[in-house]
Amino acid sequence: MTTVSHAQMPDRPTDQPLRSKSGWIVALGVVYVIAGLIALSSVVFATKVTVFVVGIMMLIAGIAEVINSFQFKSWGKFLVWLLLGLLYIVAGLVTFENPLLAAAILTLLLGIALVVSGVMRIILAFSMREGMSWTWVVLSGVVTLLLGLIILAHWPVSSLFVLGVLLGVDLLIIGIGWIFVGFGLKSHA
Repeated sequence: MTTVSHAQMPDRPTDQPLRSKSGWIVALGVVYVIAGLIALSSVVFATKVTVFVVGIMMLIAGIAEVINSFQFKSWGKFLVWLLLGLLYIVAGLVTFENPLLAAAILTLLLGIALVVSGVMRIILAFSMREGMSWTWVVLSGVVTLLLGLIILAHWPVSSLFVLGVLLGVDLLIIGIGWIFVGFGLKSHA
């Protein structure tokens, strides 16, 4: 079996259009990094922005549920879908009315989800012990569990900054990833 380096492989037809846009990809990454730094410099503002985005998604989902409810012929299914859609719409409007309360609720749910996810990963890792590399799964479970416990231990105060910090870090990681992709395409040109 022979190995072929990436440099010896012929160009894939899908790479060429991306290579010509590598500068734009790097620029996109820089914009994401700047947005991430702005979010991290004002985490309370970034938390409010995150909550507003969630509110918008809830409104859109609620409107879609209400519209979809008219597709059902039976009253039972119609009412369930209609009520579900109205609940989403009301929750979206409450999010706009009181973003800090929404941030507190979302942060509480995030903390609970992280604790449950961490515990489940630790349990999964111990069930994988026979013949597999399970230590990384345990480590990721412990980190997730600890992050969830930290969020919950500082709740509701943590709701002022947790969502904003997560948004900022996510934007930074996305931006750095796009920058590396852009430079990688440029170097292979």
